Amino acid sequence: MKTRRLIFTTLLTGLAAVQPLAAKDPSATLADLARLETKVVGVADKVLPATVSLLSDRTGSSGSGVIVADDGLILTAAHVVQGTDQLLVVFPDGKQVPGKVLGANYSKDIAMVRITEKGSWPTVEMGDSEKLAAGDWVVALGHSAGFDASRTPPVRFGRVISDGPGNFLTTDCTLIGGDSGGPLFDLNGKLVGIHSSIGRSISNNNHAGIDGFRDDWDRLIAGETWGELSMNPFANPEMPVLGIGMGRVRGIRGVVVESVVPGSPAVAAGLKRGDVIVSFDGDKIGDGGELLQLLAKREPGDTVEVTYARDGDTRETEVKLQRRIDLFAEEE
Repeated sequence: MKTRRLIFTTLLTGLAAVQPLAAKDPSATLADLARLETKVVGVADKVLPATVSLLSDRTGSSGSGVIVADDGLILTAAHVVQGTDQLLVVFPDGKQVPGKVLGANYSKDIAMVRITEKGSWPTVEMGDSEKLAAGDWVVALGHSAGFDASRTPPVRFGRVISDGPGNFLTTDCTLIGGDSGGPLFDLNGKLVGIHSSIGRSISNNNHAGIDGFRDDWDRLIAGETWGELSMNPFANPEMPVLGIGMGRVRGIRGVVVESVVPGSPAVAAGLKRGDVIVSFDGDKIGDGGELLQLLAKREPGDTVEVTYARDGDTRETEVKLQRRIDLFAEEE
């Protein structure tokens, strides 16, 4: 007989003593925690049938995925499908059906697979990842360590730690090998992310936000494959850039423009070496790391307002952001 595993990333007694981090569902009392547990169990029961294991005979790898359309369309991580065009799709009850890899954007670590056997398959509802905030409760499923006939996919429970960079978000849901490509849900049971990579520990993990799938939906369905897989989201070739070299001077708050890439958005906006960028689209910035975080939440082609200091004066300019890969391809 199969058992269902529900794993809380923090003990209930510990949670009762923790101040909530702006989560939509309170956790200040034991009654709050009981209601929260009921919600998590409800989400797990609802989404479990559509959480599948993906196995590749060609590469010998295994991962997870989730079905979002009754014709068998599966969302997963790009690195799960890397090196193969056919996968075995295994349901929690052990049923096996063939799957065909469609498209993948390796820069966002997102991919699609479709079940090739006709049928009406269990599905989950897609939500929004952009609306998530630090402290929001989330539920993670996946076939940890690969498909196991003795139990259903373990259910992990935790909170959003941060959003970004790019389409990624970070949670403290515990993940291990085999969970990659598995689904992340909000407490309404809506799909908000796909497991991408494990961070510095098994309870600090990155997920590709579901909104990134929407942006690339038509290309993925059409079977296009593009982008580069990187463990550093800031090195994403599709990330928007200004086209500057960033510096820092002791005692100066902001980003010092050390260099400007020829033909870049920065040049078109009139930025020069020695300028100090102090605000990006209304958000004050103290250093290059903060600027990168803000850039990662924009899209190539967006026009943003940049405030900078030059010769003791404060000036403003508009910059139309460009994809990193396009800018440096032109430079080469």
